[in-house]
Amino acid sequence: MINKLIKKIQETEAHLCVGLDPTLKFVPEQIQKETFAAYGETLEGAAEAVWQFNKGIIDATYDLIPAVKPQIAMYEQFGLPGLCAYQKTVDYAQEKGLVVIGDVKRGDIGSTSAAYAVGHLGHVQVGSKKLAGFHEDFITINPYMGSDSVNPFIDICKEEKKGLFILTKTSNPSSGEFQDRLIDGRPLYEWVGEKVADWGRDVMGDGYSYIGAVVGATYPEQGKKLRKLMPNTYILVPGYGAQGGKGEDLAYFFNKDGLGAIVNSSRGIIAAYQQKGYEKYGPENYADASRAAVIAMRDDILQALAKRAG
Repeated sequence: MINKLIKKIQETEAHLCVGLDPTLKFVPEQIQKETFAAYGETLEGAAEAVWQFNKGIIDATYDLIPAVKPQIAMYEQFGLPGLCAYQKTVDYAQEKGLVVIGDVKRGDIGSTSAAYAVGHLGHVQVGSKKLAGFHEDFITINPYMGSDSVNPFIDICKEEKKGLFILTKTSNPSSGEFQDRLIDGRPLYEWVGEKVADWGRDVMGDGYSYIGAVVGATYPEQGKKLRKLMPNTYILVPGYGAQGGKGEDLAYFFNKDGLGAIVNSSRGIIAAYQQKGYEKYGPENYADASRAAVIAMRDDILQALAKRAG
């Protein structure tokens, strides 16, 4: 799957993914009115609004981007109807040829971790059949319970040729409370990065591992260090745009081949119509605003990479 992701990145010249993290405050009023008229002000109505919102964004951007990253919590808040909207989103994005990174941040031990892995990346045995659950292409996981929590996911990745992005240095302001703590003179995130690289050596694509890392755009110096520690690891970079990350901060997250990282933007793209510079689109043309934001982000990253190469 890492080979497919890289091929899509090269075809689109877009080192980015769209974070499909919808809340109702991002969904234009006309969509909410339509779905509430059909389903009432119910969980079903809210979930349908989210799904229609996502569909519009995918339709407007799929030819420009390699991947989307739906955050499952934004769907779980609407209960079972929300999970149905999540599944519809995964299915539709894959139908459009996009790679889907399920931002699920799972992490447990033993049979629990194995069940998470099967549910999101593998096939579960049902009588005489093996059936796929959510079937994302990659998922995010939390490694802080150690190898016991990660190995079941790696086993499924080997079996299914799918991938992981493992939390290493996250973009949130308080991440340093734990991740920057020194252990034998080095921050914890460096130890995790080395372990991610180690886990990935047995699960290689053509040049990069199926096992990637999550490193926030808000910490460019740490990203530069981790890039050196993980030369064959693809890095998922959250924190662009709304959280303050810019293209110029990200050049050293990439390798000299111009690959090695994929940058995520969520609010900056899906809620672009609500932001300065995109007001002209209005709620009715929210998806066109998202398309324009994707183009701007793509060009910002390409400019940063060209500057570094030059």
